[in-house]
Amino acid sequence: MQPSELSKLEYSSFNATYIDALENLSLIEGLENGLCQMVSFISAISIEKLEYRYADNKWTIKDILLHLIDAERIFAYRALRIGRGDKTALAGFEENDYVPNAGANYRTSESLLEEFKFVRNATLYLFKNFSDEQLLYLGTASNHTISVRAIGFVISGHQNHHLRIIQERYL
Repeated sequence: MQPSELSKLEYSSFNATYIDALENLSLIEGLENGLCQMVSFISAISIEKLEYRYADNKWTIKDILLHLIDAERIFAYRALRIGRGDKTALAGFEENDYVPNAGANYRTSESLLEEFKFVRNATLYLFKNFSDEQLLYLGTASNHTISVRAIGFVISGHQNHHLRIIQERYL
């Protein structure tokens, strides 16, 4: 399954930003490639750059990495709930409340990357074990309809979005 196979009814216009910019890789290929890409990308950045802010009140690269970890956990949780047939509408989250409370800049890049790898591998196991039917299930998250498979593509697209921001504004 490729991102181009998604119906526009499976995700909101907000999530289209993440999905429309994806390469035409399968859901699993995108998640696997993203794991390798993130680890090698972050590993090559100096500690000074990892803790750099390009403007006051902007996140550091470490903050962005922990934001990706937190968001992936939330997205995977949504996929789990929807994929298991839970019809409960799922609340949104305010990313700007998470970052100041996460303490990313007190951690080493190695510990952040280890956590990223663990979370991504858990996400991969989850998506590899959804049936084709479950991947099509629709639910509500952040007041918008979304399918399980669209959530998987959002995870990849969200990562790509932040990698572009790092390249453009931090390096």
